[in-house]
Amino acid sequence: MTDIRFKPSQEKEQTGMCRSRGDYDIDVLVAGAGPTGSTLTADLLRHGLRVRLVDKAPHAFKGSRAKGIQPRTQEVFEDLGVLSDAHTEGSSYPLAGIHLGPITVPWRMQQRNKTTPDVPYPNILLLAQHRTDAILHRLLERQGLNIEFNNAVDSFEQDADGVTVTLSSGEKIRSRYLVGADGGSSTVRKGTGIRFVGETNESDRMLIIDGTIDGLSRNRWHMWPRTKGKFVGACPLPHSAQFQVMIRLGADENPDLDEAVLAAQFYKLTGLRLYDITWSSVFRPNVRLAEHYRSGRVFLAGDAAHVHTPAGAQGLNTGVQDAYNLGWKIGQVIAGAPDRLLDTYEAERQPVAARVLGKSSELYAKLDNKRLASLKRGDEERQLALSYHGGPLSSEHASATKSLQVGDRAPDAPCIGPGGVRRLFEILRGPQFTLLAFGANTAHILPELIWPTSGVELHRYIVSTGNEAEQNVINDTTKKLTEIYGIHSDTLVLIRPDGYIGSIIKGDWQAEFENAVSMVTPPT
Repeated sequence: MTDIRFKPSQEKEQTGMCRSRGDYDIDVLVAGAGPTGSTLTADLLRHGLRVRLVDKAPHAFKGSRAKGIQPRTQEVFEDLGVLSDAHTEGSSYPLAGIHLGPITVPWRMQQRNKTTPDVPYPNILLLAQHRTDAILHRLLERQGLNIEFNNAVDSFEQDADGVTVTLSSGEKIRSRYLVGADGGSSTVRKGTGIRFVGETNESDRMLIIDGTIDGLSRNRWHMWPRTKGKFVGACPLPHSAQFQVMIRLGADENPDLDEAVLAAQFYKLTGLRLYDITWSSVFRPNVRLAEHYRSGRVFLAGDAAHVHTPAGAQGLNTGVQDAYNLGWKIGQVIAGAPDRLLDTYEAERQPVAARVLGKSSELYAKLDNKRLASLKRGDEERQLALSYHGGPLSSEHASATKSLQVGDRAPDAPCIGPGGVRRLFEILRGPQFTLLAFGANTAHILPELIWPTSGVELHRYIVSTGNEAEQNVINDTTKKLTEIYGIHSDTLVLIRPDGYIGSIIKGDWQAEFENAVSMVTPPT
């Protein structure tokens, strides 16, 4: 186990502990109240855990920064009950307007996809990060949690039973787990000694500015690809008069963030007046990946584990999905599931981040390309096709259906469920596992499958093609659910709390089910 700052012999003196190491003030301490830390905290709270969320900043983030909410993240937000807020406060991305001298060329950078029965939210949502943070923070308030701003992890030490953390306020607390979602310069990551592998190109920087612009239409994401040798962009932020302005800096430039200087620079480049600047920052395209996501009882998530270029709107979304993957696993292990379940967090999420890093770097490099096609964004950025297949919870040799493998995203589908719900995602909403039984044999065995009384619940449903009014029946009268899930024979489909396929079982029901859940549940 990692021993941070304090020597083991100092522990009792420093913490004032007269209790056993198994006594805890809380279950989980989360450092960082951005989208990753807030999503994780919300998920942990709905698992009934005792959580504290600290952030070194004096208040919530005020800028636009990461402004793209990908389709998969929208599905996470629906599960958490905040997607309607996000849709209300956000908007679709406008067409790009490419300024080439006196000519402005309209260009669809983000492809527009039609809603389908399996993908209810097919397009990226434009939502300034401060609004995303505020939506998640309101959720936490409804859950009864108070975010502790102006407070941060100062130091910590861990042992076999827990983590003892000293906060910047001077308070010492004992928790089962510590999660660092505290950004690219993460104190938690540095405390573990985990290497942050990659590079920071100090000569390649970009100004990001939130402000109002006179005389610029709000129905375009304006881009000046090569104005005076620079890339300049201005994206309208929904439900405000503001734009997010991006200016690529030269290698030898020393940026001045004074409002008058920024306004003068923007006018020189575009001939337009920029004013009422509320936030500005210099962005350096870090491309880094933590060598590990876990050190004993300490975990890394979001920018603390991986940092990206801004291209493709991948960083925030990857962090939110880190949180969504980790939350239920911590809850299950605290309830008695095998500790090795927590090792699957790194095994599943680190390869995803590595791939996303490569993609976002590729897109960022194309900003210097004069061809409009280089600005195009496609299907991969939506993060719907990401799969954990072949990982520790989804063997490559596991059964599959015609359309799905274990580890794939569980798609949505039209159906009629208890209470009149009309989509599978409405049935899946919540922190539980869900078991779908297709066929007469599985319907018969469904009540006999053993599930532990501790940890999250298992919701069991018989999929019927009729029109039954039973509480545990999903009516698939259109057969769309059966078709989307690729079912052609009696099959059990187990769906994890984070919306991925946990198991596909086609026979030997009892033994296969017990084998499938042994890694993710407490002993029965």
